[in-house]
Amino acid sequence: MTKTIMLVCSAGMSTSLLVNRMEKAADERGEDVKIFATASADADGPLETEHPDVLMLGPQVRYMLPTFEAKVHIPVQVIDMRDYGLMNGAKVLDAALTAIAAHA
Repeated sequence: MTKTIMLVCSAGMSTSLLVNRMEKAADERGEDVKIFATASADADGPLETEHPDVLMLGPQVRYMLPTFEAKVHIPVQVIDMRDYGLMNGAKVLDAALTAIAAHA
């Protein structure tokens, strides 16, 4: 079953590289995932249409954590600032998959 991972940042641009790196790590491991990024202002639409299994927030929008936690019934996490800064797709993928597994 495909796991859907949604990343949210302030403009949706800075996470595009991270999405690419996460997809590469998933491909190398044979993980069946769909990963996409969106801007925080546009997040409601994809939440309804894509039905993500986990919502990962960029460090720059971590202040929105309580808002999203109140809005959705899926795990919501802030991406580790170091992993985000280093664009460590494998570690962010690990965090997302761990959150999904813990919620199952």
